[in-house]
Amino acid sequence: MPRNGRPPGLLDCAPLERKITNKSAPLVSIIVPCYNEEHTIKLLLEAIYLQHFARESMEIIISDGLSTDHTREKVAEFCKTHSDLAVRIIDNPGRTIPAALNLAIREARGDYIVRLDAHSIPMKDYVARCVAGLEAQLGDNVGGIWKIVPGGAGWISRAIAVAASHPLGAGDARYRHGARKGEVDTLPFGAYRRDLFKRIGLFDENLLANEDYELNVRIRRSGGKVWMDPQIQTTYLARATIGDLMKQYWRYGFWKARMLARYPQTLRWRQALPPVFVLGLSGLALFSLFLPIVRIGLAAALASYSVVLIIGALPHAIRSRDGRHLIGIPMAIAAMHFSWGSGFLWSLTQKRAGKAGG
Repeated sequence: MPRNGRPPGLLDCAPLERKITNKSAPLVSIIVPCYNEEHTIKLLLEAIYLQHFARESMEIIISDGLSTDHTREKVAEFCKTHSDLAVRIIDNPGRTIPAALNLAIREARGDYIVRLDAHSIPMKDYVARCVAGLEAQLGDNVGGIWKIVPGGAGWISRAIAVAASHPLGAGDARYRHGARKGEVDTLPFGAYRRDLFKRIGLFDENLLANEDYELNVRIRRSGGKVWMDPQIQTTYLARATIGDLMKQYWRYGFWKARMLARYPQTLRWRQALPPVFVLGLSGLALFSLFLPIVRIGLAAALASYSVVLIIGALPHAIRSRDGRHLIGIPMAIAAMHFSWGSGFLWSLTQKRAGKAGG
């Protein structure tokens, strides 16, 4: 039982049967994994409510990991003033993202499944564009790009948001820095026909992160396509502190290694560089204890790395007229690299997957 004393259970704010009146429009189930998101869940719900898509043809299923904050109260408050939108909360006792998604998919009654995140704010045409892409058979998974914004106040949070979409941090991930429409290897969230999951299976619950990438691998292997349209946009709230960012990327690296153990051919250069870099620096640091000349190499490597990060941050510092970006952006990118690489390498030393924190 959550510490606030409220027993878990399904919260059905607007039973779907009372809401479907537009029989010609496809029914969309929007699924949202959630845990302790009292500060952002209403932003998401408001954004869905304002979609350029018939409300009676949408349902929202929030798969909640038995939140211990006021997330459920926030959802109930929203429902009181937006009774024309069907919203349900279901319990996710496992508190993992893939389990949450699978529970929501099993509960979904839509022809189309649109996956969103409690930290996301979709643009008003998000659902309509996703459905249009699926109906045009552009892809088996249709989605767009992230517009990453600060998740908190202060210059560090602003720097983290820039770093998360910077080429030095995101590499060639097209969904983080925008690109032309076309086929991609992966994208955030996504929209699917419901019958896709009957053909290729649900999300892999053995992966506590990178579950979306793994699903996209199976889509492509089955002959399907992952289609990105940069006009499909979501605002995503980045982590607010360096500590939270490091936990997030350590978890990403840990579970990426688990996914790549199954699909090694899917390795991309942007994923290989951080663990190689961390391993190389660790080796230099170790040998520098015994060989003074190696210390020069270690110092040169760190100095070169720092210079590259500062040069990469310079345009943002100039545009924003904030010199603190010359510190914050390199700090955030370095945190991403070292955490991702360390999590990846640590995962390789473990025999069996366990719950990685973050």
